[in-house]
Amino acid sequence: MTDDTRPDAPADPHAWLEEVEGTAPLDWVRERNAHATAVLEASPRFAELRAGVLEVLDSTDKIPAVVQRGDHLYNFWTDAEHERGLWRRTTWDSYRTDDPEWEVLLDVDALGAQEGVSWVWHGAHVLRPGYDRALVSLSRGGSDADVTREFDLTTKTFVADGFTRDESKGGMVWADSSGDEVFVYTDFGEGSMTTSGYPRTVRRWRRGTPLAQAPEIFAGNTTDLSIGAGHDFTPGFERDVVVRAYAFYDSETYLLAPDGGLRLLEVPRSAEPDLHREWLTVELREDWEVAGRTYPGGALLAAPLDAFLAGSRDFTVLYQPTETTSLAGATWTRHHLVLNILDDVTNRLEVLTPPEGTGEWRRRPLALTTGASEWEAPELATIAVGAVDADTSDALWLMVSGFLTPTTLSRLDLDDDGATVALEPLKSMPAYFDATGLSVSQHFVTSDDGTRVPYFEVSPPPLAGDGAAAPRPTLLSGYGGFEISRVPTYSGAIGRAWLARGGVYVVANIRGGGEYGPRWHQAALKENRHRAYEDFAAVARDLVARGVTDAAHLGAQGGSNGGLLMGNMLTGYPELFGAIVCQVPLLDMKRYSHLLAGASWMAEYGDPDDEAQWEFIRTFSPYHRLEEGAQYPPVLFTTSTRDDRVHPGHARKMAAAMLARGDDVTYYENIEGGHGGAATNAQAATMAALAYEFLWQRLGGA
Repeated sequence: MTDDTRPDAPADPHAWLEEVEGTAPLDWVRERNAHATAVLEASPRFAELRAGVLEVLDSTDKIPAVVQRGDHLYNFWTDAEHERGLWRRTTWDSYRTDDPEWEVLLDVDALGAQEGVSWVWHGAHVLRPGYDRALVSLSRGGSDADVTREFDLTTKTFVADGFTRDESKGGMVWADSSGDEVFVYTDFGEGSMTTSGYPRTVRRWRRGTPLAQAPEIFAGNTTDLSIGAGHDFTPGFERDVVVRAYAFYDSETYLLAPDGGLRLLEVPRSAEPDLHREWLTVELREDWEVAGRTYPGGALLAAPLDAFLAGSRDFTVLYQPTETTSLAGATWTRHHLVLNILDDVTNRLEVLTPPEGTGEWRRRPLALTTGASEWEAPELATIAVGAVDADTSDALWLMVSGFLTPTTLSRLDLDDDGATVALEPLKSMPAYFDATGLSVSQHFVTSDDGTRVPYFEVSPPPLAGDGAAAPRPTLLSGYGGFEISRVPTYSGAIGRAWLARGGVYVVANIRGGGEYGPRWHQAALKENRHRAYEDFAAVARDLVARGVTDAAHLGAQGGSNGGLLMGNMLTGYPELFGAIVCQVPLLDMKRYSHLLAGASWMAEYGDPDDEAQWEFIRTFSPYHRLEEGAQYPPVLFTTSTRDDRVHPGHARKMAAAMLARGDDVTYYENIEGGHGGAATNAQAATMAALAYEFLWQRLGGA
């Protein structure tokens, strides 16, 4: 494609597709959707794929994920009868049964029908310690922008003349335990939003007063990412916190005094501070030299908050990374801090107990068995923990999931020393596909610069016969950005639509992600973005070299930043793939920072308006990498009209440019769905079935 960044370059011929809801662009979308459905939905297999995925999504045997708020466990639930969902609650005694009794608080389907709006649930903030009110957020069609309304948990109705926030990106949370004050960060009018499209200011709003008169407690710059605030309700440690995000992984945290004064927590802006009772923990992303010591990036530090505020910089190192390990998470209970450590993308857990007064932190492995239990976590599975109620107990939610192991939920209780005293299985997901003969393995490949890159492979049993095994249809998935790790997890949809039909499924742990901590992420930032793509290509080549598949039977799939990855596989490594599925993607990296939330990602990709930075950004801008005469594999682009995070113009323009060349392009745009691509289970099943049908048609197989 010609370089449209030169002063004498012609205008982008597909720029008109950036008008999200313009008549001409939507006519184009409808035409492309009709083509996609004619090609893909006409297959009898499509109906089977969609029905299989929808049965999983609508299953009443799913684990109802819950959070404890006071005496109740709260859950948001969707199924075939409630596609927009029910917000509901139950008790511990009832939840422990096979068929809990649920008290329905809000029926989102009924609300949408009553108000004529396609509401999508965005969560609720329950007031503590009374637990009688909540701030409920709802999105129109699944967009990031949403509204917030005050809800009475006793009458199960919205509060007349209660706190409300109009549609905007942002939020509203309780600011004190009385329920008479909230923090609001939203669109207050001209100049109140950042160039990334998020709130620039935060106000403290008191009940009974006009929002326009609520005092502003902090204002950032328009070039910041966002501003937010929150209240710590921990008894005896109540405090207000303001967070100013300059960019992803670049922020400042302030303590807000009753008189409105702000106290900066003086830690590196790239670090992530956290407060729990009397303790401050700091997770570092870069080396920090302070008070004569250097703490490495990826480490977790702790210090008494009062001593830190008084000027002490004497930290205890709670965790320090190695070549193969990173910190996946740190979870406080009432008396302990539980670390979740990834070692070559496999979890292990440790319990740390702070001293009372002076002394050393105690450390011990978290036992996943008790004297009365022989249970062991499956190999190559993901283990996650979360506090049940960090204010009152040392109980943990324990979630275990693997590619072939249905997810289980248990409650694990620790004693004062951090030892496991009870492990109570609570719920388990059913097996949605037959895993007989399937196997999971982990492999490592060397990337172009010599870096060791891991990946997981889920394989069907060997084909019968004495000759060499035929190449298997293989689906390679990846992300490689924003320090997000790809770990084993159970998916009934993948199992039914791909694995059970004889496909191989592969997850690549490429640089840009968080599998080896901040260093793994930082290795693929900006001018080093190519390393993520080299890693993914190395995995693709290794699958062929190992005889798993060949290029004609190898497909790749990714969304959002993973969609940018797919765009670069399409334009940079077309010879490696037989088909590519590119979902809600970034693709025009010259325009991305001017489209919706794009400016917020410049710390990840760079600033395309800076001439020097554009020189490296253009090397991973798929829209500008299209070459005359090049042969590209078949590609399916999917996006959502209601995606107000990654502009649908990326996918539209790339598809239009490739269609003009005569390339094999299929395009489908869901009208609802936001950045997730779908607003209901039915929509999600359709989008998934379109992708799998496309892959089966192009790669061959069942």
